[in-house]
Amino acid sequence: MDNSLCRSKTLNPDRHPFQDERLQVSHIRGPVSWLNPTRVISKPFSLAHARGHPPTEAIHLTEDQQRHERIVKGDVRYKWRSRDNRKGRHALVVQRLTELGQGAHIVPKRTDSLRATLRGIKRMAVEYPYWDISYVTAMAFTFGSIVWVIDSFFVFLPLVQPRSEFKYEILSAGGVSAFVGATIFEVGSVFLILEAINKHDTGCFGWALEHVISEKGESLLRIHPDPNSCTHHHVNKRNLVGRGGKETSNSDNSSGELEQSRTELPSSPGFIWFPTLRDLRTHYIFELGFLASFIQLLSATIFWISGVTALPGINNHLSENLADGVYRASQIIGGVGFTVTAVLFMLETQKNWYTPSLRTLGWHINFWNLIGSIGFTLSGIFLLAYNNSGLQYQAGLSTFWASWAFLIASVIQWYESLDKYPVEDRGSPAEKEK
Repeated sequence: MDNSLCRSKTLNPDRHPFQDERLQVSHIRGPVSWLNPTRVISKPFSLAHARGHPPTEAIHLTEDQQRHERIVKGDVRYKWRSRDNRKGRHALVVQRLTELGQGAHIVPKRTDSLRATLRGIKRMAVEYPYWDISYVTAMAFTFGSIVWVIDSFFVFLPLVQPRSEFKYEILSAGGVSAFVGATIFEVGSVFLILEAINKHDTGCFGWALEHVISEKGESLLRIHPDPNSCTHHHVNKRNLVGRGGKETSNSDNSSGELEQSRTELPSSPGFIWFPTLRDLRTHYIFELGFLASFIQLLSATIFWISGVTALPGINNHLSENLADGVYRASQIIGGVGFTVTAVLFMLETQKNWYTPSLRTLGWHINFWNLIGSIGFTLSGIFLLAYNNSGLQYQAGLSTFWASWAFLIASVIQWYESLDKYPVEDRGSPAEKEK
């Protein structure tokens, strides 16, 4: 079969995410056959490429390691996802024991449990990686959504409780907050496209493999996060638009055998502001994440026009026809673009076009973005009937619930940006990644 007809099942050797020899490809897939793959699953990890193989002494886990790690029997695989790659994340999939003879592993505890989720929420309160573009993007959309929630109170509350309205509330307070919210969304969209064109194409594993002997004499493969080897630009604390680290061979083996077998992996490329035309034609136009980010930026720019024309001194001097053309139309077109963006980002996280990825944060983020986008679009449509008080009420109501939907999505995205090492459990053969 012609590879061009099945692009989602092939990898470009120059952009192969599994350049680390510890990773062997098991499955490649994407939801759209003529676009690049969005997920690659490795074969189960082997002791052969573990650091310290063969082990020389028993391991004694520290109290902190015992609190955050566990012993499981089964297969452990690395899951590369295009969205995770943009966000500087490294996902593991733990497949519980289904057959005799499968090895034992020491792995981090699952990150989708209630306790792990609470730790993630705590992390949101105490960690501020301002050098991480994914974190900055999430915070931009979070602050923008907060402004839109405030704006929705200005434009909707007077319709629900007229006695609460103060002078020029809808025109001035509502107009200024709409402009600020639209501007912050535009800034967030710029960061989003920069994140998309600076993804790490040559792959970043981000985990350390160690062959250890337990105190009971059991041979184990320990898998734990290795931030020092991460080559994503997200880890560069010196600046927002810097270069990632360089991953080198990791070995405690005094014989040097493993060190000789491991090659130095390439560092991440320098931060770029614009891709080359060749890269656009041959790669980026086939990337779901880039296409969605580009449409988001275009839509945010169009939507920003409605924010400008909402300002007092402009909005109250527009004729109805002009308001329809530059104020309401830009909100509708921008909202439709946001809807398309959310659908594409949801599609990127799915195994195929028709199966929701309910266990993936990125899917839920864009599900709520989809709701918010529909709300903003409906608000613009309802505003067209400017002489109908009932539809004006619906316009304000749509802005209200849409703003809250965007805020929910942004907060989850904030959580996602700090969760760099997700660990998923697959407890039965039916759940095994295909």
